Amino acid sequence: MKKLIIGFFGLMLLAGIFVLTLPTILHKAGLHPEYQGPKVALPARRALVITTSHNVLAAIGETEGPATGVVASELTHPYYVFLDGGMLVDVASIKGGEIPIAPDSLSRISVTPETRRFLKDSIFKAKVNNSIKVDAIDFSDYDIIFLAGGWGAAYDLGYSPVLAEKITDAYYADGKPIIGAVCHGVLGLINAQDRDGNLLIAGRRMTGVSDKQIKELKIEITPQHPETELRKAGALYESQTAFRDMFATHVVVDNEQRFVTGQNQNSGLETAHQMMLVAARRGKNIE
Repeated sequence: MKKLIIGFFGLMLLAGIFVLTLPTILHKAGLHPEYQGPKVALPARRALVITTSHNVLAAIGETEGPATGVVASELTHPYYVFLDGGMLVDVASIKGGEIPIAPDSLSRISVTPETRRFLKDSIFKAKVNNSIKVDAIDFSDYDIIFLAGGWGAAYDLGYSPVLAEKITDAYYADGKPIIGAVCHGVLGLINAQDRDGNLLIAGRRMTGVSDKQIKELKIEITPQHPETELRKAGALYESQTAFRDMFATHVVVDNEQRFVTGQNQNSGLETAHQMMLVAARRGKNIE
C-alpha cells in the first residue's frame, strides 16, 4: 500500500510539473515565436488594427455555441509593435463597440507577454471596449492597416461590403498605406476590387490559416476558411507546415509590396514588423 501511495503522489508530481511547463513546451514547439528580425520606427504615423465583432462559434443561422472572437495575440502583438515603433494606433471592428476576445486565447497556455501587457493597459483596453466602427473611418488617413484574425473573423470580415470597399479605397489612396492581415483576418481582403472590377488580390502571393490547421483543430463549422477563400479569389496561396500546423508560421510580402499577410496566430509579430519594414524600405513615413 505504501508503494502505491508513493507511486500515486509521484505521478501527481509529474503531472503538476507537466502542466506548469506546458506553455514553455508549446512555445519551444513553435507557438507564438519571438521575433528575431530587424526593427524600424515610424514616429507619429498612424496605424489601424481591425477585428471581428462576432462572438459565437456556431453554424450559420445559429446563435448558441462556444464563445469566440479575435485571438488575443493577433490583436495585441501588432498593436504593440506599432505602438512601440512610435505610431499612433486606433482599434476598429466591423460593428464597433466592445470587441469579443476568444476566451481560450487568454488561457495560461496561450497567453503571451503582449497579452499580459494588454490586461494591465487601461488605454488599450478602453480602445478594445469602445472600438471604432469601420464605416466611420477613412482608411486613407492611415499609413498601416492591419486585419486581425480569430474564428470570429470567419463570420464577418469576408461578408462586409463596407470593409471590402474601404480596402479598395486604401489601396488607391495617395498615401498608399501598407495593408496587412493574419490568419482569418485575410478574409477581409477577398472581396476588394480594382478599378476594373477584378478582385484586387488575384495573382498576388498571400497566406492565411491553412485548411490543414482547421481540420487538425476540428473547427470546420465556420462559414469561410482562409486558404480556400484566398484560392477562390485567385491569390497565389502559400504556407508552411508542421506536424501540426498550429506550430507553423509563414509571412508573405506580395511582389508589389502593398500587402503583407501572416499564416496564423504565430505570425502576428513578424507580419507587423514586416509591414513597418516595407514602409521603411519604400522611404515612406520616415522623418
